[in-house]
Amino acid sequence: MADLRREETSRPTRRSRPGWPTLLLLLAVCYAVAALGSVAAAGSGETYRALDRPSWAPPGWLFGPVWTVLYGTIAVAAWLALRGDGDSGDSSRTGRVPAMVWWSVQLALNLAWTPLFFAADAYGWAFADICLLLLALAATIVAFARRRRAAALLLLPYAAWVTYAAALNLSIWLLNT
Repeated sequence: MADLRREETSRPTRRSRPGWPTLLLLLAVCYAVAALGSVAAAGSGETYRALDRPSWAPPGWLFGPVWTVLYGTIAVAAWLALRGDGDSGDSSRTGRVPAMVWWSVQLALNLAWTPLFFAADAYGWAFADICLLLLALAATIVAFARRRRAAALLLLPYAAWVTYAAALNLSIWLLNT
């Protein structure tokens, strides 16, 4: 009987598990980052077409749809990590703060990349930023995996795209300096 009571008290309460309003807030944050990036990238289509690019560079129209999906998955991953209690997750509040700090850091680095690359034409600084973004994203994935494996898995397409973007950034930097 005492074991049953102890088990009941260790379960999270409904209040401790972020609900739909939190998901909507995270989606709003991610799409605000996207909107700010698009403002900083005004005229980026012309800039991108004018750059010397490697043969494996994607067409400019592809970036919008890819990032639209990725920002959604970034938000859902954060929401799942906040909720915890998954297959490998921690239902307690332990680990929430570090996970969300890393998530915020990677999102800030993501936001910084567009103005560095397109507005400032600072391809080297943009490459440094995207390398830091990859490190922060790796830390986010590890922190999310401790909370909920599905949250970490949702970030893997984002990590793959950012890795590809880093290689593209480096190639453009080398071809255009």
